Amino acid sequence: MLYENIAQEAERIVKKYHERDPFRLCRDLDIIMLFQSMGNGEGAVKGFYFEACRIGTITVNSDLSEDVQRIIAAHELGHALLHRSEGTKLFHETGLFDSRSQAEKEANFFAAELLVSDNEVLEALEGGNDFFSAASALGIPPELLDFKLRMMRYKGYKLNASPIYGENGFLKNIQANAAV
Repeated sequence: MLYENIAQEAERIVKKYHERDPFRLCRDLDIIMLFQSMGNGEGAVKGFYFEACRIGTITVNSDLSEDVQRIIAAHELGHALLHRSEGTKLFHETGLFDSRSQAEKEANFFAAELLVSDNEVLEALEGGNDFFSAASALGIPPELLDFKLRMMRYKGYKLNASPIYGENGFLKNIQANAAV
């Protein structure tokens, strides 16, 4: 899937529902949102998307901080919206946040596009914040800000390169109690 398609889908959803919150969007899109304790140790499952009989369900690890749950929900919503037609019905630990997976990369770009607007990013960067301070001000991990900046550069914004390169699998290692 192309950057343009991902950006268009995120923009379509935000405009249609006047919403960026992935939990409320799931409600509006009739995607069942479940919260399940899955642990907070290394290797704990953060969340997954499952579809059966055309009913989509996103399950998020309730042991994660609310900020991390929001990011995981946005990522899984990306799978629900971008990959439904590909026949991929279950994202589980063997493929979840796989650094080589194109689907994971696309879901990360979608989450970045959904969670923060271009204007919010520009304001955070123009306020004299460095890259890491801007990520903190936006309430997202630096890796997700890198995904967002790559999307914005694709759209034509003249922005400096990020000091980091967000890998597809960064969410797999995000800490349960991470402050973003």
